[in-house]
Amino acid sequence: MPEFSTAAAPRPLLAGREIVKMNGAGNAILVLDLRGAGFLPSADDARALARAPGLAYDQLMVLSDPQAPGEDAYMTIYNQDGSLSASCGNGTRCVAHYLAGLNGPTDLRLATSAGPLAVRRAGELSYAVDMGPPRLGWRDIPLAVAVADTATVDLRQFGLPPASCVSMGNPHAIFFVESLAEYDLAAIGPVLEHDPIFPERANISLAQILSPDHVQLKVWERGTGLTLACGTAACATLVAGARAGLTGRRATLSLPGGDLVIEWRTADDHVIMTGPVEVEFSRILSPEIFAPAP
Repeated sequence: MPEFSTAAAPRPLLAGREIVKMNGAGNAILVLDLRGAGFLPSADDARALARAPGLAYDQLMVLSDPQAPGEDAYMTIYNQDGSLSASCGNGTRCVAHYLAGLNGPTDLRLATSAGPLAVRRAGELSYAVDMGPPRLGWRDIPLAVAVADTATVDLRQFGLPPASCVSMGNPHAIFFVESLAEYDLAAIGPVLEHDPIFPERANISLAQILSPDHVQLKVWERGTGLTLACGTAACATLVAGARAGLTGRRATLSLPGGDLVIEWRTADDHVIMTGPVEVEFSRILSPEIFAPAP
């Protein structure tokens, strides 16, 4: 994480800067390039951007100068409530495409507070991200209490089966259900996100197995809510499915916004996410965006 403080981000410096609206499989992403600026947005700034007409997002990806040799940029990731996330696979693909458009690299190394991510171009508008190995220990997810098996955590709520808990740099709880239509994730999600067992809150996913290589998925993202897509949730779901013998180690994850192909490699335990990106528009930020909210 860069050493400068988010509290040092004067709002007038954000006004007049360009922001790019993109999406990864429908996951709404803003990319804000602050390399060389020496500051980060505050939580208030992140919330103001989420309220701005046309700029509503799932994740805000802020680029800072690289912190280590061989890295192309450091990414600070904001949820729309101003909280921070350590990882966002769909946003990472969008950042890779933004940087590729500037100087044409086909292989990049992007860093987050959870560690570096290697990204390669897989097609004209497709990128593959090495999301690293999943974290499966209860302390690593993290959970508030020790559990014997993080693949079967019984929360005993909403008639759901036990959750499989996985960290992909951020905490996930995945529930495998017979039919997604039987559950109201908009009602379930916020309750489970804040369940006391998740000290850092959690992303909540409902997954329906269509076949061993095809899973349908709906996600409630912590700090954001219902989303059209979530890359780390797709990765966590594939890991959870493979652990339970419900899927193979490679599958297509179908989310409301589109499909992601996820592979959990046996050679190095890394999870590889491949999916699309789309540029929607760019805009110069106006001072009015950062006026205090009523």
